[in-house]
Amino acid sequence: MKNEQHPSALLQPDWVKIIRAEAFAAEDAGMLQPKQLELMYEQQWLKMLVPKAYGGLELDLPAQIRMEEALSWADGSFGWVVTLCAGACWFGGFIDAVAAIEIFTNTKVCLAGSGASTGTAQRTNDGFILNGHWKYASGVKHATHFTANCIIQENGKDVLLADGSPLVLSFVIDANAAALVPAWKYIGMMGTGSHAFTLNNVGVPANRSFEITPNTTVVNTPLYRYPFFQLAEATLAANLAGMALHFVDLCDVAFANKLAESKRMSEGNKVTLMNDLQKVKDNLQSLRNEFYEAVDTSWYAGLSEEIIPGEILQRVSRTSRLLAHAARESVDHLYPYCGLQAASPDTEINQVWRDLHTASQHALLSFLE
Repeated sequence: MKNEQHPSALLQPDWVKIIRAEAFAAEDAGMLQPKQLELMYEQQWLKMLVPKAYGGLELDLPAQIRMEEALSWADGSFGWVVTLCAGACWFGGFIDAVAAIEIFTNTKVCLAGSGASTGTAQRTNDGFILNGHWKYASGVKHATHFTANCIIQENGKDVLLADGSPLVLSFVIDANAAALVPAWKYIGMMGTGSHAFTLNNVGVPANRSFEITPNTTVVNTPLYRYPFFQLAEATLAANLAGMALHFVDLCDVAFANKLAESKRMSEGNKVTLMNDLQKVKDNLQSLRNEFYEAVDTSWYAGLSEEIIPGEILQRVSRTSRLLAHAARESVDHLYPYCGLQAASPDTEINQVWRDLHTASQHALLSFLE
């Protein structure tokens, strides 16, 4: 098993400087800042998963996951917005080609949205009328489009599937059709602008609806045949790992200063401090190695087979969850050694702590099984 490189290896130092220099301004404004967005558009990070047929990068999964970890290492809010908004662009593999060209040719395309089915879509002769309210949509303030799941209705009644459950379709809506609702009041990820949005009697053409199933793929390439569930798990785990590594890097500096300046710390405590730091590093490195091996194996299996074997996908899920839990536990293990600076909201180390503890509340990775 190879030793996975530190995420900083994927980013130019100037990029990291731009991203981090604007991190606190993004928190204050509740959205990413112009220089951060300019870099994002310039590097086409939001187009990582857009099909090449529509002008996107269509990166393979291993490259995408590693870049998302790196961007989250640079800054939690920045990496989270890229991950979720680029992830929504993966839907381009399932959207009608004519509609997809309209959406994705925009150089600043950004899809923000929610996977919750908290809206309705009334069928009309040429499309749908959408109503509903969705919360926690990251990147809404600079989104060009929103994605939303809706329960399909005809004549005011839910359309039911054979098992009696309601039919749910996904939609892409122009951002100017949505009303934003300020709703993000949490301690971290404040630069993501993860607010709510509402749709009131918004007309949407039929070709802006889509389903994510193996049978509804429009762009039939390996990226869009990869299961959405494992893709989502892996991307979120990579985000948390990136934030945890950022925290550990800051501990490196803080602990070195503590050892140099402290006259009251015993030799035994100094040894404990550095041993615990090294144990955290070693554990994260080991879990990252396992995680990326699982991701890589699943990707290459998908290149040679139409259906990736279940045991390979289960390993992606398991290693994603183990890494996500270890990211939070590692940071919490080191936090008490960091002193009051780690509790001050105007320090970088506290910002990283807040971001990780907010992002790690995502329901997808709450449990190990």
